[in-house]
Parts: sequence; structure tokens; C-alpha cells
Amino acid sequence: MKKSILFIVLLSFLSVSAQDKTKDSLQLKEVVIKNEKKAIEHKADRTIFSIANQSNLSAGTLMETIKQLPGLVSSDVAGMMYQGKLLEVFLDGRPLNISNNELNSFLEGLPANSVDRIEVITQPGAEFPATAGGAILNIITNKNAKKYLTATYTTSSAFNNYDKMRFRTYNSMLLNARNKYFGWQLNFGQNYRENALWNSFLKTDNNVFLSNTSTDRINRSQFLKSGITIDINKDRLLLNYDVFTSNGDSEIEGFGEGFSSLDKGKSLSTRQDFVVTYQKRFDDKSKKLDFVLNYNKNKNNFNLFSKLFSNDLLNNFSNQDFYTAKIDYSQGLKILDDGKLSFGGLYDKLIFDTKSFGITNLEYNRITTAGYIEFQAKLKKFDFILGTRAEDYSIEGRNEETNLLPFNQFRFFPNATIQYNVSNQIFFNVNYNKKITLPSTSALNPNNTTYENQNVSVVGNPNLQPTIFDNFEIKVSAFDYAYLGYNLSSASNQVVQQVSLNANQILNTNVNLSEIKIHNFNFALPLPYMLFTKGLQETMKFDFNPDKINFLYIYTGYQYHQIPSLETKGFWSINLMSQVLLPKEIKFIAEYGINTAGGNYFYFVADKPFGNYLDLTFSKKILNDRLTISIYGDDIFNMNRSLFKPVNAPLLAYNKNDTRKFGFTLNYKLPTKNKLAKEDPSLLNDKKEENGN
Repeated sequence: MKKSILFIVLLSFLSVSAQDKTKDSLQLKEVVIKNEKKAIEHKADRTIFSIANQSNLSAGTLMETIKQLPGLVSSDVAGMMYQGKLLEVFLDGRPLNISNNELNSFLEGLPANSVDRIEVITQPGAEFPATAGGAILNIITNKNAKKYLTATYTTSSAFNNYDKMRFRTYNSMLLNARNKYFGWQLNFGQNYRENALWNSFLKTDNNVFLSNTSTDRINRSQFLKSGITIDINKDRLLLNYDVFTSNGDSEIEGFGEGFSSLDKGKSLSTRQDFVVTYQKRFDDKSKKLDFVLNYNKNKNNFNLFSKLFSNDLLNNFSNQDFYTAKIDYSQGLKILDDGKLSFGGLYDKLIFDTKSFGITNLEYNRITTAGYIEFQAKLKKFDFILGTRAEDYSIEGRNEETNLLPFNQFRFFPNATIQYNVSNQIFFNVNYNKKITLPSTSALNPNNTTYENQNVSVVGNPNLQPTIFDNFEIKVSAFDYAYLGYNLSSASNQVVQQVSLNANQILNTNVNLSEIKIHNFNFALPLPYMLFTKGLQETMKFDFNPDKINFLYIYTGYQYHQIPSLETKGFWSINLMSQVLLPKEIKFIAEYGINTAGGNYFYFVADKPFGNYLDLTFSKKILNDRLTISIYGDDIFNMNRSLFKPVNAPLLAYNKNDTRKFGFTLNYKLPTKNKLAKEDPSLLNDKKEENGN
């Protein structure tokens, strides 16, 4: 451990030294330095993963990319967590307000090449809704607009031949333009995906399959993101409209104890999002005042038809309308050496309705009113953040028979961060925040929106209650890529997925767990290969950019779920990523990930390692870096599958997707004559939530 820490310090010193030499070269030689994005960047409150300039992450679907992020654990039975924290998913700074199956469908339908970067905000401050829960996964899809028309076209194709040939294609186009009156952006694309899924439930006390299914799916999705900005003196008016549509067909063959089936599934979904933002600017550049109005509509249809008996098994519909109005103000203040004050307010209303065979069986309404204040200050090598957020909730609804259990509460949610800047590249950070997570509408939905047969049923729980979190974190980070940390998330009324067994009937639903503590230790370190060939002394003499050298990036984390009255064990998450620069400027990236078996993942125990994969990517830039060509193979040994045992039922749940695939990606930036044009701020998403503290 001492050697590792010493190495981090040495790398940090090397980086600072390189920066100083760069400054000298700027003064003496007047050299123009091109600033490139880092693959991974750690800030006081978030970790930023660059997607657009990493060929190993920009191929395939966004869901496949997210599962490769170091420290992120994704399971079909229990959702997504990052370093022990449950994730609330945002798109361009705004919550998606969907989860579970709807979220998976959305992420599988969005091509990874349409995403610029992913921010995992591990320490959301008071300016973020308290409903962000433990952490935020913010998907940023925009690029910068320039003062002339530009266009970038991206295409990706892949095939899989696990049991038969299946194809996938992704295409997207990004257009930017600006004149002296306004600027605009348009990003649109499509995704066609053929894939297979195998599921089974084995009753372990007699080794009988209660359910065994094989699913062939075809998913077609389209997306469009648009933005326009109008300058009004110093102020700006931004208009954004996004739409995402998905059309899926599936054929499911199943058998189990006492039945056999052949069913056809059909799903249709449309998500629309409209935002109006007015940004008031002042002579004092530290002052900012933003007004935002947002309307979001999400419609979903799911039907399941029996081809054997020629009848409808499921006919379910849901509609969600979400309205938001908020105001944010910030200005610089003389607090200690330097400081900043931020405050604002929010009002949102959610209306959610579900129907089964045309009959309304859930009416759910939620209103949130909130206000916050936050101070940031600097004192020598210390950074301080102190804030609180007050939120008032009014939740009510009704199912077919009775009124839902109401939730009417007013709560405070404080947050505090202290960071000691050891040097330019080494930071010590301590954080505390209290958060709440309101049950997602998909978890509340009483209808089955996935699949059912005679022995398996999947339903929501309209009476789920919000979860209250107390989050503690301590972390040492260095050189952007290296860190050592521990965090504890203590939650009451945690919403977890639970599988129960009654005779041969399996019920999959969500319940509130009265209390849980999640402990997470994590460690990451980059190792340049020249360290092994040239030694530490020679490596110290070398000025390098870590994005331009051969290296191995090591991430490992240990997660332990502490549940009262249940004996639990932890599990390890390991991610290794190797970058090798081959002749002819070809970049080779190999990535391996695994989560160990035997540990508890809420109410499940992993019987075998899960999230297990090996991905290989070769990429090269040609035509003056305008065209990037990538050839890749994902999960080349077809190891990625999951086997979980529910802690309260004699079952073994098996899940396998056809994750092994081979393909290529082309990214072409159309040339322009005006290479000296300046960049404008983002149009598709210009939200202060993207900016670090």
C-alpha cells in the first residue's frame, strides 16, 4: 500500500512538472496547445467518463456502455449501483423519471455514439433535487455548437451468431450552425437491434424447472434532440425539444412445471421532453439567474398474445405527465479567501395513470415544492461546501379498490463537503448528505410490463414508500485517474426487488426494506507499462499524457450489504482496462470486468460470478483525424450471464443475453473551410448541473 501511495504521488508530481514545462513552452516558443478530453476525470462531487473519444465505449448501445464503467454494478434482478450507491438516471441534467424495465429499454434503444460523456455525481449538493437519492448518473448527449454549419455522421454495425445470426445497426447525425441572430443544433438517429434472451427459474429443493424461456427480440428506436438559442443583449433564451420512440417485437417460447407456451410480445413507447430556459446575465460575471420550465410526457403500451390459444394475455398501458418550474441564482461572495452563494426553488407535479385491458387500475399524483441554499468557500488549501434543501411532498392516489397510503411530509436535507488540496493533483475529500428517493413509476405500476406465464408473474407495488438516505464518503484522489475511497449509505425504507414462491407460483415485485447499510471500498490506479520496462526512475523523467501512452488501468471495489436479521456477505467488483498504441497509430484497448460470487446483492446471492466480460477494440484515425474507424468484439468468450438465489425462496434464477458480438463503427466529421471559428456554449443542454463545484 505504501508503494502504491508513493507511486500516485510520483505520478502527480510528474503531471505537475509536465504542466509547468508546457507553460514554459507557451512563453518561449508560442506553441498552440490543443486541449483534449480526459478519458476519466475526478472532481470534488463527480466522476466524468468521456464516451465520444473512446472507441471501446462508443460502440453498441448505451446500456452496454454503462455496464462497462469502472465501479458500476448492473444486474437485471436489482438495478444499477455505483460504488455502493443506487443511481438516479438523468438525461442532459434532467431526471428521466423511469427505471427498471422502462429504463433498460430506453438505454438499449439509445446508441452509445450519440453520447458525449457520462457524469456519475456521487455527492449531489443542495442545488440538486433531494430525490436524487444516493447518486446521479447524468447522460450528456450534446456537443458544442460552432459559428458555421458542421455535421458529424456515425454508423455502427454488429452481428452475433450464438445460436443463429442476428444483426444490429446504429446511425446518428449531428448538425450545428450559428449566425448573428441565433444558433441551433439537431441530433437524430436510429437503432435496429436483434437480440436473444434466456431466462429460467429452477426449484432447487427438487431440481425442477418452474419456468424456462427463450426470447427472440427485435427492437427499433428513433431519437431526435433539438436546440435553439436566441441572444437577447447579455441574456439568452434556450428552447429544447427531445423525442424518443421505441417499437419492439418479441417471440417467447417457454416451458415449465405443468405448462408449455408460445407467446408474442409487442411494446410501444414514446417519450417527449420540452424545455424553456431563460438565462439572465449581469455585468458581474459571477452572478447568474436561470428560469426553467419543463414538460415531459412518457407513454408505454405492452401486449402479450398467446399463439397457442389465440388470446390476449396482457394488455397494459401507462401514461406519465411531469411538469417542472424552477429558478436558480448564484453569485460570488467574499467568504474566507473566496466563495460563492447559490439558492433557488422548484415546483414539480407528476400525474401517472395505468390501465389493464382498458380499465384504469392506478391513479397516482405527486407534488413537490422545494427550496435550497448553499455556500462554497476557499481557505488556502481547503474547499468547503455547506448547504441545505427543504422539500415538501404531497403524494396520493387510488387503485381499483382503495386509496393508496398517502405521503405528506416536509423535510430538510443538509449536505457538507470538505476537500483538502494536497497539491494540484492530490485531493482529500470528506462528504455527508441526506437524500430521499421517491418510488419510480415503473416500480409502482401494478401491471406486468415484461412477461408472464402460468408459473411466473411480475407486478409493481403502488403502496411503496419513499427511501431516506444518509450518505457518508471519504476519498483520496490523485492524477485524475487514481483514488482510494470508502463510502457508507444508510437507508430506511429501501425499495428492493423481491422474488417469492408460493407452491409453484413465482411472484417478482418490489418491497420496502426497513433498514439497510451499504459499505463500499474502492481503489483505482493507472500503471504505465514503461514502469516495468524502464523502471520508476526513467519513468519519472518522461513527460507524458496518460491518454497517449501504453498503460493498465486497475479498478477494484468491495461492496457489503448489511441487512438486519440476515447474515450477508460482500462481493468484489474488478475492472481492468489496457491501452496499447500499435504501429501506424492504431490504438488497441482490452477491457475485462467481473463481479465475484457468494455475496449478497440486496435480497439475492450471486451463485456464480456476474457481469463477466472481455472486450477488444482496435481503432485508427485517418483523413486528418476526420474519420475514426473502430473494429470491436464484445464479450468474446460469451461469459456474461447471471445466476442469483433469492434469500427467501428455494430458487435459482438464470439470465443470459446474447452479449457476444463483433462489429465496426465509423465516425466521420465533415470538413469545413473555416477552421478558426470559435465555439459557442452547448445548445442541447446548457445546465449548471453539468458544472463541477
